[in-house]
Amino acid sequence: MIGLMTVVLPLLVQSSPIKENSLPLDCDDIFNNGSNSSGVYAIYPAGSKRPVNVYCDMGCNDKRWTVIQRRMDGSVNFYRAWDAYKNGFGDMNGEYWLGLENIYQITWSQRYMLRVEMEDFDGGRVNAGYALFYIDSELQKYRLHISGYIDGGAGDSLINSNEKEFGTFDKDINNCAKTYEGAFWFNNCFQAHPNGVYKWGSGVAAYTGVHWYHWKGCYYSLKSIAMKIRRVSL
Repeated sequence: MIGLMTVVLPLLVQSSPIKENSLPLDCDDIFNNGSNSSGVYAIYPAGSKRPVNVYCDMGCNDKRWTVIQRRMDGSVNFYRAWDAYKNGFGDMNGEYWLGLENIYQITWSQRYMLRVEMEDFDGGRVNAGYALFYIDSELQKYRLHISGYIDGGAGDSLINSNEKEFGTFDKDINNCAKTYEGAFWFNNCFQAHPNGVYKWGSGVAAYTGVHWYHWKGCYYSLKSIAMKIRRVSL
């Protein structure tokens, strides 16, 4: 009997990781687990020991998007330090940043595409897509990797940030974060700045708002912008 117990007990101890591996990584998993309504859900990025809240845009035609960034009304301050951008901040029902570490943990293990949706103050809506999106670890300062631009009317303003490190005012690159009061993958400095100071429409000082240069130029701050990722097949 004693010999039998020494065999059974290790099997019981090793059973717990199976449950951890079944936790949802992204909104695709949330949908596959039976939830098909858009809203806030808990996901478990790979390697995470705690749940992370995120807004899932379930959309239509089997398109499940994990929203990693969203601006819509200026209710949340996006001029923040490195640790805030690393860990995430904001209101998942409104404006927020999911967190660089969470984005890294999600995108390193699977293949993802990116869709950036934006709207101006006259109701115009466009988007920009990228067939491949992922970022490196903190050791590489969360360097951005995108490719395969998909035109949705916005123009490709993000390619200027490709292969660049993330910058905040306390870990600045070419003084871009301090000069334009934001944080992003800067390249002396940017053509896209979703995390800039929220302002209202036209007439703003050059590059001081929420910008997507190839759609509205550098003197117009957008009403809303959202960055969403979706798992795709290899």
